[in-house]
Amino acid sequence: MKRFDAIEQYGERTAIYANRAYSYAEMMEAADSIADEVGDRTLVFCLCANNKESIFGYVGFLRGHIVPLLLDAAIQSEQLQNLMDRYRPTHIWANRDHDLLAQEMDTVYAYGDYALFECPHVIEHKLHDELGLLLTTSGSMGSPKLVRLSYDNVFRNAASIVSYLDINEDDRPITTLPMNYSYGLSILNSHLVSGATVVVTDASIMQKEFWQLCRDQHVTTFGGVPFVYEMLHRLKFETMELPSLTKLTQAGGKLNPSLASAFTDICERKGIQFFMMYGQTEATARMSYLPPDRNREKAGSIGIAIPGGELTLRNEAGEVITTPHVVGELVYEGANVSLGYAETLSDLATEDENEGVLHTGDLAYMDEDGYFFIVGRIKRMIKMHGNRISLDEVEDLLRARGYECVCTGTDDELYVYTLHDDIAAVKRVIKRMMHPRGVTILRIDAIPRNASGKVLYSALPKRELITT
Repeated sequence: MKRFDAIEQYGERTAIYANRAYSYAEMMEAADSIADEVGDRTLVFCLCANNKESIFGYVGFLRGHIVPLLLDAAIQSEQLQNLMDRYRPTHIWANRDHDLLAQEMDTVYAYGDYALFECPHVIEHKLHDELGLLLTTSGSMGSPKLVRLSYDNVFRNAASIVSYLDINEDDRPITTLPMNYSYGLSILNSHLVSGATVVVTDASIMQKEFWQLCRDQHVTTFGGVPFVYEMLHRLKFETMELPSLTKLTQAGGKLNPSLASAFTDICERKGIQFFMMYGQTEATARMSYLPPDRNREKAGSIGIAIPGGELTLRNEAGEVITTPHVVGELVYEGANVSLGYAETLSDLATEDENEGVLHTGDLAYMDEDGYFFIVGRIKRMIKMHGNRISLDEVEDLLRARGYECVCTGTDDELYVYTLHDDIAAVKRVIKRMMHPRGVTILRIDAIPRNASGKVLYSALPKRELITT
């Protein structure tokens, strides 16, 4: 299994391109210098952006067996302070001009635009021997609930991804996702252990500079969550000339069926492999993928388990479901399943609580060929007038009819949010699906999303004046 201590073999090959090329040797020299300033195995915070400094810091911490918590560089000061108070890091690797840190802490090392800030009142952390990395739970940059990942989790998952995506030294991905997000980080990990070149930019896909960089640097692949693919569709991706592009990946939520079909068509015409995948932070990144040659035949499927993993379905009694088309909870087993969660400082020393098994909380069924299809979330189920309703299914049905809606709710209360002045039309669709009593339809200006494009359901308003 390749880890970051094995990438020295790539020597003078280009590791990242960030305004200029940085070799693996140059990256390791900078990374190790950052880690050396921290010293002993301890807990540090890394405030990440898509830049060389964040990547070098991360690589150095893992090579130096220092445990980093990866956070968005744009995290609010109050959220950052709460996490600092709870977990007491010894150092924070962040932009040297960070207002809160620059005012209150001493700088012990600097590289590029980043500085290593030394926290006051340093404590000695008790860390589980296998703990290698901490990530926030999906959708909450400043949540005190963290996912505890081992070195084995990180690099076993990277090895699986390398295997099914056939990643090699000639690949040149470009950053489209935050590296503190498990999907974005997995792209980084899987390509660095393969000796590939990562093209690093903070430009968004909405900027011309991003696409010019893709052409200039001969980018071969990039990944995106559903929101990214929605933007690509609006940008008329099918008309773009990107001759070096050979592979697209998608994860971070279910892609709209019509959009999935459209990109399958586009990629076939352009000779690009299009991989749709499924994962959770609690499994480091990815648990399944749909082979591109099955995109049409198995439309809507999350595919099959990644190499080294296993997917099963369980009923409410915990029994394995083997009959096709019977819905149960999706359960994943593999070496990439996290050690568990942390909510307090003492949790960082806790043993492996999952033991390689993750109950995903997703409801799914399996077809006759062993391909899995997700139908909703256990926690995204409500009862309306005694009938169980999947909020995800309601969203899918509305979108299939051309209405851009998201849904939340509790038993006997369903909230449907639309971006357009189509409340009457949405109401008519709802009436064909169920009794409209208890349904509230709201018009909102924008769907709240986190940095990775996932819908922030908790940020949606609960009531407005406009109702059915």
